[in-house]
Amino acid sequence: MRHLLSAGDLTRDEAVLVLDTAAELARISGRSVKKFPTLRGRTVVNLFYEDSTRTRTSFELAAKRMSADVINFSAKGSSVSKGESLKDTALTLQAMGADGVVIRHGSAGSAHRLAGWVDGAVLNAGDGTHEHPTQALLDVYTMRERMGRVDGLRVAIVGDILHSRVARSNVLLLHTLGAEVTLVAPPTLMPVSVPTWPCAVSYDLDEVLPKSDVVMMLRVQAERMKDAFFPTAREYSRRYGLDRDRFARLQDGAIVMHPGPMVRGMEISAEVADSARSTVNEQVTNGVSVRMAVLYLLLGGSGSAIGNQGD
Repeated sequence: MRHLLSAGDLTRDEAVLVLDTAAELARISGRSVKKFPTLRGRTVVNLFYEDSTRTRTSFELAAKRMSADVINFSAKGSSVSKGESLKDTALTLQAMGADGVVIRHGSAGSAHRLAGWVDGAVLNAGDGTHEHPTQALLDVYTMRERMGRVDGLRVAIVGDILHSRVARSNVLLLHTLGAEVTLVAPPTLMPVSVPTWPCAVSYDLDEVLPKSDVVMMLRVQAERMKDAFFPTAREYSRRYGLDRDRFARLQDGAIVMHPGPMVRGMEISAEVADSARSTVNEQVTNGVSVRMAVLYLLLGGSGSAIGNQGD
């Protein structure tokens, strides 16, 4: 692995290595050690062209826990707002000697472009509606922690598939790891390309729920919608929201996930979001361990990630 641009780039072995490394880091972080010297002397740049509190903070915390130096580059108050291109910014980062660049950008393919311009590792933290591979890794890690496996799990991903980079990355990664995915959404929120994705499609949430081990609810991304994709919020919630009655139809061991931020009362009711079978907070916690693992594997920590405590 030289970059992490797409969840589809990961082989099964590479994905398992990330998950196993994250589990080991989480285990040790649970003890007294909060900081590892593994990436001391390395510089990680957070290059965010879109707002994101959770993802940016998660990457920053992960890099700092590995003792890397972190530069947060927000495009809003930078030369970018004066018209500097992504390539110019990339060349500036290259001149600074950045070892890793975490990029979130509104255009699909921007992370791939950046990877061609810098020597350091590029991590895609979301490119438009295209992909968000570390979100998929932390989601799958959370499933594995809760369910004990990923292979053979039946996963329903529900909601605004059309605008969701999380859905696309999860479908690719879950397929690689042997899970069966069903996408559930109104026809207007299903991508045209979905027949080429390695998953099933349904428009009926009530039919899919009882057969699912994992139900991942997605936020309706109103900010990306220029047209009316459904009649009203109430109508959407009635057909595709996870409320108390639908929750009661889940199997006993099934879990409910959400990549956040949640719109409580629309795609998920408050009592479902706050229930013991919801993994929303665990996903945030696990995100730090997973991103630590990815940074470690990409930026070439020497030896074991956690072996050389005395360095």
